[in-house]
Amino acid sequence: MASRNIDPLSVEQPSGGGEEEREEQERGAGGARSRVPVKVLQAHSDAVTTARLCCNDRCILSCSSDCTAVLWDVESCQPLRTFVGGHSKPITECALIPNSSSVVTVSWDKKMVAWDLETGLTLWKWRQPGLLTSCGSSSDGRLVVCAVDPQNAVSICDAASGRTLHHIGDHHRSTITCCRFDPQSQRVATVSADRRIKLWDLRAQKTTVAIDSNHGNVVSACCFTGSGRFLCTASWDKTLKLWDLQAGGFRSHGGTPLQGGHEGSVSACCISAADANLLVSASYERTVAVWDLSTVSQTLVLKGHSDWVTDVSLSADRKLVASSSKDGTLRLWDVENTEEIPEVLKKRSTEGAGIPILKCEECGKPFPVSRLLTSELITQCIICCLKSPPRYRPQPPPLS
Repeated sequence: MASRNIDPLSVEQPSGGGEEEREEQERGAGGARSRVPVKVLQAHSDAVTTARLCCNDRCILSCSSDCTAVLWDVESCQPLRTFVGGHSKPITECALIPNSSSVVTVSWDKKMVAWDLETGLTLWKWRQPGLLTSCGSSSDGRLVVCAVDPQNAVSICDAASGRTLHHIGDHHRSTITCCRFDPQSQRVATVSADRRIKLWDLRAQKTTVAIDSNHGNVVSACCFTGSGRFLCTASWDKTLKLWDLQAGGFRSHGGTPLQGGHEGSVSACCISAADANLLVSASYERTVAVWDLSTVSQTLVLKGHSDWVTDVSLSADRKLVASSSKDGTLRLWDVENTEEIPEVLKKRSTEGAGIPILKCEECGKPFPVSRLLTSELITQCIICCLKSPPRYRPQPPPLS
């Protein structure tokens, strides 16, 4: 059966599908799906908006349009705790606070709510001036950022109390879809329906980088590599791009597009924290894709959700992928042995065809690059680039 492209702007909703459609979803792409073990988690009564592996990958935290959040046990795939009463409208995203047992949820009800994961109790509530579309936490656990609509604003708040420390109004020209701290907790990256990427410096208290992404539609999500050097963006134009923020070549060459791609709008992305070799992305065509960043290409597509996939996360050991969907479920995929799947091996043997190949000056190995990035500025493969310490230094605040 031919697959259908689903666009988030379309008024047409995907059908529930008959037995034939369900069977095809179970088979997956190229027969690979049947070789990837998967567990289905179901407790929410509406669309699941967020899926985050947490607690040393022993748990998954999910948020939903049913106004609740649920903490799941990975081993049993059963709910451990349900967080209720904090929100009156759909929860759009959550941010786990490092070095603590707390999580912050944001909602269309204009509230940020902090919860204790161990007790389920509410720690604090803080109201913002508009609908909250995204949130993120700093790696040191001190700050939380949230995106405010329709003000196209960003609020940076104290993670311990929710108190707003900085409010940047009209930061973009349209809705901010995602906001993330860099790993050094020095800058906040935001992406928007205006198709732009911005980096706001916490010390200088101003935007230090603004990029026209050249995505053909809304930029829906972004994520950093562990070093903070690379930023990945996902878009409703069905593509993902990788931006080298250290080299600065993006100003003249743009981002590196990932080879292959989704058949529908991309909704989320996540990069493995330890080595940045693996990227997973979610799409409104109901799939999750796995990417090899050493070759900047897609290696595997995971099928099974019956509606838009809204979020995706990756375990620290790269063995598990968690995904959430508008179909009201989460899925936990075991991708530990996907390297042995024949379809993956075949893709690896043929990937890079027609793509310029350069030699890395650091390790001496060949590596593929986008034609947009073929220049004397590109001298290292992505793996060696990621091993290099970031050169970014925050600018001092302006003299008053």
